[in-house]
This record gives sequence, C-alpha cells and structure tokens, in this order.
Amino acid sequence: MAVTVADIVNVMNQHYPPALAEEWDRVGLSVGVPSAEVHRVGFAVDPCEATVREAIERGAQMLITHHPLFLRGTHSVATTTGKGAWVTDLIRSGCALFSAHTNADSAADGSGAALANLLKLENVRPLEPSSFDQTLGIGTVGELPLTMSVRELAQRIKALIPETPAGITLGGDPERIVRTVALCPGAGDSLFAQVRAAHADVYVTADLRHHPATDHLWNGGCPLIGLSHFASEWPLLVNLRRRVSVELGLSAYISTIVTDPWAERI
Repeated sequence: MAVTVADIVNVMNQHYPPALAEEWDRVGLSVGVPSAEVHRVGFAVDPCEATVREAIERGAQMLITHHPLFLRGTHSVATTTGKGAWVTDLIRSGCALFSAHTNADSAADGSGAALANLLKLENVRPLEPSSFDQTLGIGTVGELPLTMSVRELAQRIKALIPETPAGITLGGDPERIVRTVALCPGAGDSLFAQVRAAHADVYVTADLRHHPATDHLWNGGCPLIGLSHFASEWPLLVNLRRRVSVELGLSAYISTIVTDPWAERI
C-alpha cells in the first residue's frame, strides 16, 4: 500500500503534537499535496537552498525540517526571493515540505531528549515542563552515569555532533566536576532560572547572548557549554527519521549539510 504525504503528517503529529508548539510557532505542512505518494523522505535542520536542492537531487518526495520555512507572515512566494524560489522548486519537483519545531522540542523524544540520549543521561526530565503535559517540555535535565569535568563533557559533545565553524565555547570553571546536566538545544538563554532551580552542574545550550550569560555566571551560576544552533539541534533528526522509517517503512536520509549562517572562523 502506497504511503502518502498525509500518512507521514499523521505519524509526525502523533509523536510531535502541534498542540505542544509555542503560540508564535508555525509548524506542519507548508508545501505539498496530502494525497501525493512518498517513497523517500529527507530530514534537515533548515529548509534552505542547499537542503531543498539536496532533497530534489536525492529523489525525495518529502523534506521534513526542524525549522519552519515561514515562521513569520509572508505575502509572496515569487522567485524574486530565496524562500519563494525554494517553494517553487519544491512544487515543480513534487516534493512536500513539513516542519516540526517547538512541538518537537517539547516531545518525549524531542531535541533535548535526543542530545540527552547521545550523552546517555539518566533520570531525565524536562527543564521547563509544558502546561500541556508536565512530563514533556522544553529542554532536559539528567545525570551523567560517570562524572567528568566541564571540559571533558564539551570534548565528548564535540565528538558527537556536527563540526561547525563557530565551534564550542566554555564559560565558567572548565574543571568543575559535572554530574547533573541541563540541556536546551537551540536558543536557551531565557531558561537560566530553570537551570538554577534544577541545581545543574553545567548548562549546554546555543545562541548565548553576552548579558544573560555574564549575569548568570557573575551571580554564581553553573558553567556554560555553548554550541551552535544548528549543531545542537541536529541530533533530533535521528529521532524524526526513526519514527517515519520504522512506522512506515520508507527510505530516508539525514542531511549532513551544515546550515549554520557562520561559514568561517578567523
């Protein structure tokens, strides 16, 4: 029996309910015909020229991304804009586009859980529980099976995620011994209060701004491990692919194209 775009949307919505998305978010099907057949699916962090071209070249009939293509309102998909050109290429090639963003962040096997799984954290729970379900939420807190220093943990993370020009940064004491880890893939410097409440020994996140980070450290907060936004969320793609591949038996690939905006470090 043929698998359709609608079948994949149903599986994704079952495991990453749209109700978990933040009010400002825009998740779900952006491009495509629900009744169209799908034989191959691509997974990427960002919908952009490179990942759209890759999906078309690799014969995918659907591209599933973490970030939405249109997070804010738009009035045009003319090819005079980058996003308009990508939508046009997707339509011409018969490739649907679907996103699971903050709903995937808050899900049981969402972005925080994916990074926690890589680190083999135990006793995991949400950093900021969702009002939808207290067992779900943004970010993750858990314990390392064996303690290590902040620097050693950063080196371990570096070996598990894609390498990007922005690299990994450390704030605070790099020799502090870590047992309890707080994680928030993506932009997480709005959650410092939750990190303190969790009594974390280190906080791993991305997009750390100067003032929130320094205020946290200067007020006795735990050390920080700063990742790039793309690299911190890339592990989620493994979980997304597993859901679709296992439940629907489809051929699928995970894009390894680095879509961080930073192309070089000098």
